[in-house]
Amino acid sequence: MSEPLFLQSVMHEKIWGGTKLRDEFGYEIPSDKVGEYWAISAHPHGVSTIKNGRFAGMGLDKVYAEHRELFGNSNEPVFPLLTKILDANDWLSVQVHPDDHYAMEHEGELGKTECWYVIAADEGGEIIYGHNAQSREELRQQIEKKEWDTLLTKVPVKAGDFFYVPSGTMHAIGSGILILETQQSSDTTYRVYDFDRKDAQGNLRELHLEKSIDVLNIGAPANSRPVTVKADDLASTLLVASDFFAVYKWEVSGKVTLEKTAPYLLVSVLAGQGMMTVDEKTYPIAKGTHFILPSDVEAWTFEGQDLEMIVSHP
Repeated sequence: MSEPLFLQSVMHEKIWGGTKLRDEFGYEIPSDKVGEYWAISAHPHGVSTIKNGRFAGMGLDKVYAEHRELFGNSNEPVFPLLTKILDANDWLSVQVHPDDHYAMEHEGELGKTECWYVIAADEGGEIIYGHNAQSREELRQQIEKKEWDTLLTKVPVKAGDFFYVPSGTMHAIGSGILILETQQSSDTTYRVYDFDRKDAQGNLRELHLEKSIDVLNIGAPANSRPVTVKADDLASTLLVASDFFAVYKWEVSGKVTLEKTAPYLLVSVLAGQGMMTVDEKTYPIAKGTHFILPSDVEAWTFEGQDLEMIVSHP
């Protein structure tokens, strides 16, 4: 019998984290400095555990390794995607991620192209998205002289905004912003600038300037242009389709039956509550639920009011 895989996942405390993962989603959090919930992950730094059915108690990494038939017989050596919710109670470091080639050579793992769906943002919230240097020489000079105000591009954000952040993009999430991030399964980050912050032990966090200058793109980042299609009780918005992932927002009000069009889907419920029926079995879903619809799920039904989900696949 085919079934969805519901997930229990790992929290990460961060110098910039807060309490919104508890306040907004009702998750139990280990402290008031929780920055990341790795909601759907098979990365060794935070593996999700299956909560239901025949694989209950198994890590997603093990299920992926032993049951490729559930993932369209994927030949990717590791589970390729990672879904996180980030609570930026303070600015994240200004950073950049390498592409696959550079990351594999220098770090032994995938590169990191990512994208952000803004769940909530305080009034005046902003991010850093790109930089103004016109050449690598100018980039190096401005970084070495710490000319952050002229180098960095700030962009205002509000709930519902979406940003595509390919590897090589200078970026930082600003304070008061809650984000769902879909990314390649990688944990490689090169810090360019960290606001001269000190950690709990009074130490500055490590910067990675040479690697950053190696991998930073020159020229402004190009964001995706979301497209929405409405049919009956479903509004489906394609947020981005890239070489690494396609990401959608699904908004359901009523009852919708869908059929498989991708080998498997990663689903995160961001608002509302309702029911999902797979193979005549019904499962409750609500804000904060994360699950995978594996390859053997050919069709399913959502029923609910104001259900909002972010859905992705490789």
